[in-house]
Amino acid sequence: MKDFFLNTSFSMLAIAIFACCSQSMVESNVVNFVNPLIGTAPSITISALKHGSGTENNAQVIPSVTTPFGMTNWTPQTKSVETKCVAPYYYVDTLITGVRGSHWLSGSCTQDYGSVTLMPMKDTKRLLPEERGSHYSHKNEISTPYYYKVLLADYNIESEITATARAGILRFTFNNSDSGVVVVEPNSDKNEGYIKIIPDRNEIIGYNPVHRIYQGWGKSAGFKGYFVARFDCGFNSFGTYQKNEIRKGAGEISGKEKLGGFVSFKLHDDKTVIVKVGTSFTSIEEARKNLEAETSNLDFDAAKEILKNKWNEMLSKVEIEDASNDDKTKFYTALYHSFLQPRLFNDYDGSYPSFAGSDSICNSGENNYYDDFSMWDTYRALHPLYNLLIPKYSSDMMRSLLTKAAQGGWLPIFPCWNSYTSAMIGDHAIAAIADAYIKGVIDLTESDYQILKKNATQSPEKFEDYVNGKGRRALKSYLRYGYIPLEDSVKESFHKGEQVSRTLEYAYDDYALSQIARKMGKEDDYTYFLARSKYYKNVFDPTVECVRGKFADGTFTNEFSKTERMPYITEGTPWQYTFYVPHDVEELIELMGGRDKFNRNLDKFFKADQYWHGNEPGQQIPFLYTYSGQPWKTQEIVATILKEEYSPEPGGLSGNDDSGQISAWYVLATIGLYPVCPGKNEYAVSAPLFENILIYFENGKTLTITADGMNTGKKKVKEIKFNNVKVKDNKIMHSEIIRGGKLEFVME
Repeated sequence: MKDFFLNTSFSMLAIAIFACCSQSMVESNVVNFVNPLIGTAPSITISALKHGSGTENNAQVIPSVTTPFGMTNWTPQTKSVETKCVAPYYYVDTLITGVRGSHWLSGSCTQDYGSVTLMPMKDTKRLLPEERGSHYSHKNEISTPYYYKVLLADYNIESEITATARAGILRFTFNNSDSGVVVVEPNSDKNEGYIKIIPDRNEIIGYNPVHRIYQGWGKSAGFKGYFVARFDCGFNSFGTYQKNEIRKGAGEISGKEKLGGFVSFKLHDDKTVIVKVGTSFTSIEEARKNLEAETSNLDFDAAKEILKNKWNEMLSKVEIEDASNDDKTKFYTALYHSFLQPRLFNDYDGSYPSFAGSDSICNSGENNYYDDFSMWDTYRALHPLYNLLIPKYSSDMMRSLLTKAAQGGWLPIFPCWNSYTSAMIGDHAIAAIADAYIKGVIDLTESDYQILKKNATQSPEKFEDYVNGKGRRALKSYLRYGYIPLEDSVKESFHKGEQVSRTLEYAYDDYALSQIARKMGKEDDYTYFLARSKYYKNVFDPTVECVRGKFADGTFTNEFSKTERMPYITEGTPWQYTFYVPHDVEELIELMGGRDKFNRNLDKFFKADQYWHGNEPGQQIPFLYTYSGQPWKTQEIVATILKEEYSPEPGGLSGNDDSGQISAWYVLATIGLYPVCPGKNEYAVSAPLFENILIYFENGKTLTITADGMNTGKKKVKEIKFNNVKVKDNKIMHSEIIRGGKLEFVME
């Protein structure tokens, strides 16, 4: 069945249903601990200041008002463009230029797309975003996942936001005024927006075409962001504008630079105007259907309460006790950031545009179809977190990836804008699907398996398909040499070069695929891909105990510094990537000369300040001591990261949050369980941050995690027991903990 909040009419019946919800969850009001402004200011964390630069010093999140995984996120707008690496809102900006219905990939450096902005004003003297902005104060700003409010000081207008899955509900209060104006603007950086005003329906409709800007080409993605904005009052006047040219009485405009529409009205006695904005990626008609299905019988305050209850339900899947308000704020804000992407892409009736630019319209049936997978980041912790807490959502997400493969012919590597991209490296949709399959979240068919295997063994026949992002980058070299040599510059990719990192990540992906093959009884494929998973050894130079660029003749490059960024490494140093063997830590230990040498190497790594928490390739490194016989070091390092790399301040996230990956790391590290190798049915067990944690699973079972004495200074773990049985080697199986019970940390 489709999720109630994503696919059922938001009617007054919904309110009655929510009144009967689990009182324990609703009354807990954990959503009150969420601060969406965390991460909207430049990072103040230690590793971001040491290692980050530019946009890496900002988490790139926005204060989204949305349902979990909602189609459109509603946010105050301080930046009016759809430009790469420019988020719609930054805490340090002083002017708000509207309320944006955004499709920003949370915590990313991609770009917004298909967005629309509405701005309440007193008159039509200043319509363009660079002219109309109003000063505001954070003291007059309320930001929650279900409600946002701010005073636009220059106009003395209060702007409020709440939302459903596919619609925003905006309330503008024009203080001390008898009339008002609302500007509606499709934010098309390509000058392809469209606006039409329909006075007899109190509507402004339009669209904003979507482009695949991340890859630098700006090619059309084959669909648009459609919207229908319906006002609760008639229009006194209306018009369109293009730059500074105002066209009063004109009802339609398209294909111009800096275009928009505006309406004016006489105000009700309460000085308010309600605007409900339906959105869709399919058509204006579907946007109108979404609007009517989700908001027709819903007023602002009722929608706000429903959304509040939904977030309480989602966030209450983990209950922490004996924690300070600051710690609860960090934890539940991290969980909120973890529940934003991938985004719902299908309409209320299941319609959505086919993947990869096809003109056809598909239907998701009884399930939901998702898009915007920041897969290089999120396979590590975010998707495993979903498999633990919300497997029904995860199932639809993984099925969405396979649907994309069926429609486009290849499993996508980093699907955004409902398109293939060659963004980042690796082939980690395989890893995410493997993790869900191994943990029993999804089933796979023979055709599913064949599409996964195709990515690992074939390259597209058409060069254009390869350029557009189909298939693994440099697969032919990888298969020929057992690594990607430096001679293969990997030109047809957004990230060029980075041959060593690609080799390491493909080796891990091959391991993930081998586990699928084994579970499906394909022994030959299991043996083949397991052997390929050892290819990481081919770029390890024992003379420097580190990975290193390698030529086709088998010699290593002299262009090498263990602690500096190299062109054959992705966003990091060779030393950081040396520890990226999540699937084969035991053999990596032996490759380095055994546990003692491995631990000394790790000690030196952390002492040299090489660990950079704000970037993903090393986020499993703190947990590697659990494999090398020194788990107490993992516990100490993780505790330090939780303290130093997260704070309840606006600058309290380290590096780009990358669709919630940095936040999901916090959630899992806090409860003391981390999936070092997604695709294995196990977690590395470190230590919880709090004395008592309860996890409520979808199957009705409860996991209780205790660490008596943690809050009174007992920080060392003496023993770990699960249901009174000692946990061996600081690892525990996923299949065990989802049955519920007690995970007990005996402290000393």
